[in-house]
Amino acid sequence: MIQLFHVHKEYPGDGPALTDVTLEVEKGEFVFLTGPSGAGKSTLLRLIFCAEPATSGQLLLFGKNVAKIRAAAIPQVRRNIGFVFQDFKLLPDRTVAENVALPLEVRGLPDRDVKRKVKMLLRSVGLEHRADKFPPSLSGGEQQRVAVVRALAPDPALLLADEPTGNLDPDRTLEVMELLHGANARGTTVVVATHDRTLLERYKRRTVALERGRVASDGAEIRRAAGAP
Repeated sequence: MIQLFHVHKEYPGDGPALTDVTLEVEKGEFVFLTGPSGAGKSTLLRLIFCAEPATSGQLLLFGKNVAKIRAAAIPQVRRNIGFVFQDFKLLPDRTVAENVALPLEVRGLPDRDVKRKVKMLLRSVGLEHRADKFPPSLSGGEQQRVAVVRALAPDPALLLADEPTGNLDPDRTLEVMELLHGANARGTTVVVATHDRTLLERYKRRTVALERGRVASDGAEIRRAAGAP
């Protein structure tokens, strides 16, 4: 699903954001990406989302070398990826329901099916009553939940989530994590960037830790070294 080989990312004037990252995420995995602020978590997700190129190294996504994908073909690749952005990126001039419906409409689903799924998703995060509101009128936590269900709406093959529970109270955090695990159980590969240690301890999934742009530890490697399945 995702393969990185000796990937480096450097921004002019800022030094390296990622250094010699080699990592593989298999289809159907659920992976936590953790590390302190500035460790490179968001940068790594942006590279996987094809939002920006690596400085060097090789990144394969769905078996394709990202560096060789034509710019015009990137939107088609992204149709298979859901992304929960740290700053939400909701469209301010569309209602909550319209924001969630957008990726379904892009895929050509009938209006009746779109409305049914949007209603179901908003109900799952306690926001059905906010369907006709516009994002600027919502709290940060409400916007975050809308962003999560919008990313999940089209049942993507891959879901990338950048701090998806950062603005949520414990109860809402559990709701969102159950949604992510439900998507994973249905076959979606999930990569979640988080600095929340309680999530890592509660859910016990593979955890890849970054420090200063390098992979400091990888739960998959630790399990393999211990002989675990």
